[in-house]
Amino acid sequence: MSLPLSRKKALREWRLYFFIVPSLVLVATFAYFPALSAAYHSLFDWSGGDGRQWVGLDNFRRAWHDQVLWDSFRTVSVLIAFNLFKMIPSILMAVLIHRLTSDRWQYIYRALLVVPMIVPGLVTLFIWKFFFDPNLGVLNRVLDFTGLKHGLVWLDQHVFHWNVFFANVPPGWLSQPGLVLPSLFLWGFPWLGTVGVLIYLAGLQSISTEVYEAAELDGVGPIGKFFYIELPLILTQVRINLILLVIATLQGYGLQLLLLGESGGPGGRGMVPGLWMYNRAFIAGEFGYACAVGMILFAFILILTLVNHRFLRVEK
Repeated sequence: MSLPLSRKKALREWRLYFFIVPSLVLVATFAYFPALSAAYHSLFDWSGGDGRQWVGLDNFRRAWHDQVLWDSFRTVSVLIAFNLFKMIPSILMAVLIHRLTSDRWQYIYRALLVVPMIVPGLVTLFIWKFFFDPNLGVLNRVLDFTGLKHGLVWLDQHVFHWNVFFANVPPGWLSQPGLVLPSLFLWGFPWLGTVGVLIYLAGLQSISTEVYEAAELDGVGPIGKFFYIELPLILTQVRINLILLVIATLQGYGLQLLLLGESGGPGGRGMVPGLWMYNRAFIAGEFGYACAVGMILFAFILILTLVNHRFLRVEK
């Protein structure tokens, strides 16, 4: 005798709960608990171990007057602006691959973009650190070979007065305060994010061929197709990447740690909130204060995410 339809539906629901609930328990254990622990320990003067002293909101009051912390937020704001600019090559590359008429070549180019993901991120960072080496690095050799070094020296001395480029001195990209932020901007050139390109391609492939045919009948050229068809129809994907980019930039500090050290380089010019949190926790041993910095960083990310969700809407 078969079960009623409503009974079968209820059994399917219970099977889903059977798999979902354990997953949520694991998420709560390994994701929510560390966050709640950080919030709890931010109220203590805690240097690790069992010894801790209740200080209430003193760590947050200290953070309010911490000039290094607020300077790090200004630095990370500049890096977010850099990374917004770095989104452009990925969008253009996705459009170029999408416009290829050969499915085979589209597949080849997608595969070539995915291959670099096999290389560990640490290896890439150390290669870039070698590129920035003032004596043996590739960047300075390219500047000398192409003659761009002379142009930078002239612009420095006669136009901008940066005081970072000199005729007989190789630029210290990671050792001169004035070159730290430009170095972080150059990192990752030509700025083709594999994940970003694939996400944009997924959005472009959903565009109907009839839309392109109608545009061609109206005499719309390649540039017009980009601005009036392709870019508007992948704004959802751009918005997703924008949210992920802002969160990753605010949270990240591995790049600065490996390239510049725990102090953020000369003059602390590369200090970001995540690196300052790491510095206070593992260099100064101020785990309670580091937790407070982490909670402030969490609040900033939450506010920016809500602002993005509220104001950066994509009209369907």
